Amino acid sequence: MLKVFADRGGTFTDIVAVTNNQVIIDRLSKYPERFLIVTLPNQEWIIVYKLLSENPEQYQDAAIQGIRDIMGISGNEPIPSEAIEVVKMGTTVATNALLERKGDRVVLLITKGFKDALRIGYQNRPNIFARHIVLPTMLYEQVIEIDERYDAHGNELISVNIQQAKNDLQAVYNIGVQSCAIVFMHSDRYPDHEQQIARVAEEIGFNQISVSHQVSPLMKLVSRGDTTVVDAYLTPILRRYVNQIASQLPGVKLMFMKSDGGLVAAQQFQGKDSILSGPAGGIVGAVQTSKRAGFELVITFDMGGTSTDVAHFKGEYERQLDSEIAGARMRVPVLAINTIAAGGGSILFFDGSSYRVGPKSAGSNPGPACYRRGGPLAVTDANVMLGKIHPQYFPSVFGIDGNLPLDKDTVIQQFTQLAQEIQAATLNHCTPEQVAAGFMAIAVENMANAIKKISLQRGYDVSQYVLCCFGGAGGQVACLIADTLGMKKIFLHPYAGVLSAYGMGLADVRAIREGGVEEPLTQILIPKLHQLMEYLETQAKSEINEDNIQAETVCKVNLKYEGTNSTLTVNFTNEVAAMRQEFEVEHKSRYSFIQLEKTLIVESASVEVIQKMETPEEPLIIRTRSLDEAPVSVETVRMFSTDKWYDTPVYRREDLQPEDRINGPTIIVEKISTIVVEPNWNARLTECNHLILECL
Repeated sequence: MLKVFADRGGTFTDIVAVTNNQVIIDRLSKYPERFLIVTLPNQEWIIVYKLLSENPEQYQDAAIQGIRDIMGISGNEPIPSEAIEVVKMGTTVATNALLERKGDRVVLLITKGFKDALRIGYQNRPNIFARHIVLPTMLYEQVIEIDERYDAHGNELISVNIQQAKNDLQAVYNIGVQSCAIVFMHSDRYPDHEQQIARVAEEIGFNQISVSHQVSPLMKLVSRGDTTVVDAYLTPILRRYVNQIASQLPGVKLMFMKSDGGLVAAQQFQGKDSILSGPAGGIVGAVQTSKRAGFELVITFDMGGTSTDVAHFKGEYERQLDSEIAGARMRVPVLAINTIAAGGGSILFFDGSSYRVGPKSAGSNPGPACYRRGGPLAVTDANVMLGKIHPQYFPSVFGIDGNLPLDKDTVIQQFTQLAQEIQAATLNHCTPEQVAAGFMAIAVENMANAIKKISLQRGYDVSQYVLCCFGGAGGQVACLIADTLGMKKIFLHPYAGVLSAYGMGLADVRAIREGGVEEPLTQILIPKLHQLMEYLETQAKSEINEDNIQAETVCKVNLKYEGTNSTLTVNFTNEVAAMRQEFEVEHKSRYSFIQLEKTLIVESASVEVIQKMETPEEPLIIRTRSLDEAPVSVETVRMFSTDKWYDTPVYRREDLQPEDRINGPTIIVEKISTIVVEPNWNARLTECNHLILECL
């Protein structure tokens, strides 16, 4: 049987498969340059495979093609689904649709008098000095105002005119709009009117009906409405993608990663839960492998081809309720991930006076200049120029036919030309490698600043943390990032280059449900909270769809000071004093003050039901060389670092054994990534095949 974990990124799609099929292993072993095969206990193997996310000349969908390549099936043969036990995926389909504004056409139905409420929003001004305010484009195409109203206490002030609503909806449906978002005042607590309109929309034939009291059952019309519109905008796109994958894998158990770090069955995967699907897999993979390695304080650093994602871990996953992603506001639990547009494909350019890195990316098509598709200079090219990436250690998957190595010559030529342009404009003489190093310094600073936002700016001392680096490009800049932040230790898992995909296999099934409260935290409130928690737990378990499941339940409350909007999440207990103390410790750490005289308000409560999944084992490796026998490098190359060239040994990761120590500068190459050990750093391999880099 085959278990497949896949993550479709902006540049590469990563696949990790677990199998007990000797025939598959014997066939793939003939292609060691394409497939990494690791032997597990109990006659099982892990297969690691990377391919370009977009290669229209070769295949339609990268994840399906990856499964075909592993199973040895040509493009026109059906996939034998009985041989596949489960497929767990993360996808950027919804994220890309949001970024490119290519979701489905949506009509918004909202309480009469609030037609422009979502456009006005909270009147935030991200740039307070901007004289020309550019409002974000709305995701909905039309608005229908419904003459209905409940007051804040549940009294019906105006009943719904069903016939009028039906006529208005039919008119919109007739012009081709088939997705609707229904958002009424106070419907988080009094949903009857929304339910009535949803039934009308269903009778007319709308494909997607997103109802706010189900999508985000919390107070605040604007954020609840925004979330519902996002769900209506993206779910149809997602549904078509899921159906496309399912049609290729009939009968296979198909699961997707949600933005909160939990898996969900494909048929329950919704637009509102999909925005951080891929990055969430990376966080899960980083956290779970770091815990296996004995690290509890972790900064995760995922550098891919298009972007870099960073997150903070201190014992449990950090989530945020309010977020803005790609210009869309949402109010659903998502992992607290800080994403910046800096990756291996980030485009480098000189604007006449200064170096610029990103935010635009070359993607996978055309990709960086070295990809042989006529692309621009990018961060990956800078590392090629600096001698940190060498074509002979990279897979030969480039060019139109996907069978050529990286093109180093064009990189040198273009950096030489760029150095001449910079010298002409600034009268400063700099070599091509100095230009490349300058661009890298800017990229590293941008990524380090992203880590500061989720750590130093929130009161955490990063020098006490391990930097868990992963993603295809993470190992190339790991030491530079750590140096910038004052971090002393870096952890690199053997599957670091595909850790987002591996994280799909390490994740649990999770279902989170929230309910609004908005009452002072007192002992009198505790029974009411218990009642709400029981209701939310029943709802969450129904999503997992199994009766009497053995599951862990985690109950939380979101607290804030009366008269404020900033909430902090604490564990729910029967003791008010204990919850208040936890809130004050976190508030002091985050904001450096507390207000003892203020009343605490319970804004909302949440219940998370966690069903543990079977996860892949990781083998221990044994040292066969004597302790005084050092590993042998495969060659010595030239690498530019700290403004000079070094003769740098290159080691293959598979040649290293437990207790081997290598001093930098050195390069350690794997089949799925490259690790650069800078001067003043050393590398040590453990018996778990974990690579630990330490600052000297």
